Amino acid sequence: MGEQAGTAFPQEILDQWKGSGVDLAAYFSAGALGERMGLRIVEASPERVVGTLPVEGNTQPYGLLHGGASAVLAETLGSVGAMLHGGPGKAAVGVDLNCTHHRGLRSGTVTGVATPLHRGRSTATYEIAVTDEEGRRVCSARLTCLLRDA
Repeated sequence: MGEQAGTAFPQEILDQWKGSGVDLAAYFSAGALGERMGLRIVEASPERVVGTLPVEGNTQPYGLLHGGASAVLAETLGSVGAMLHGGPGKAAVGVDLNCTHHRGLRSGTVTGVATPLHRGRSTATYEIAVTDEEGRRVCSARLTCLLRDA
């Protein structure tokens, strides 16, 4: 896998986007929101996107990981997968996000793994499993993106 600013992309993705003028690591990121939250995309391909998020700084008033933080992680990872699936000629736009929160966390780091449930010509749906450092499921999410011409 090729490395680009800390995110591992498969060589075929690097080749596909070569010459597009797009900074892959910047384009396939959570942007300013993810940066403020400490979200990091570790691995990215249409088949699997992995990212991490610290609990600290992303909590609600009870001191637990905010459900919205899990949703940001899930939507980011699913969107990156959908964008990579669509390729340089498509833009992925989230149209449905569903999150079920299973347990609360007060510290540590969560890891999200997005895998495709459906990858079509006009839509892509990803399942995102968010787990704690012990591998316990914290959140189960599903994101559907519309793939539009770029």
